[in-house]
Amino acid sequence: MADARLVYDDDCTFCTEAAEFVADRSDVELVGFSEVSADLRDRLPADYESCAHLIVGDAVYSCGAAMERAFVETDLGEDLKPAVKFLSQFEDYTRVRERVYQEIADRRGTLGKVF
Repeated sequence: MADARLVYDDDCTFCTEAAEFVADRSDVELVGFSEVSADLRDRLPADYESCAHLIVGDAVYSCGAAMERAFVETDLGEDLKPAVKFLSQFEDYTRVRERVYQEIADRRGTLGKVF
């Protein structure tokens, strides 16, 4: 994906590992919270440090949507796209995706020790 940037919490071990996984397997550029420029900050939500964001062109995807799209852009994408497409048919999918993202984010300190 050309011109895509994943903005993430670079002070979090688990977040950094997840972001590096994406960068190692795609063309997505990484930008840690500590590196966010004023211009980039203007494109992000005011509470941008509350979750990850994927910027693609003019679009900004946040939290679960950001990581879902970022992982789909990796070399795993061909396997993930059919599942995402299928799940997206269901009304509750977005709510569940964001809930799973938040559950993982709430445990990132513990998960960072594992990875």
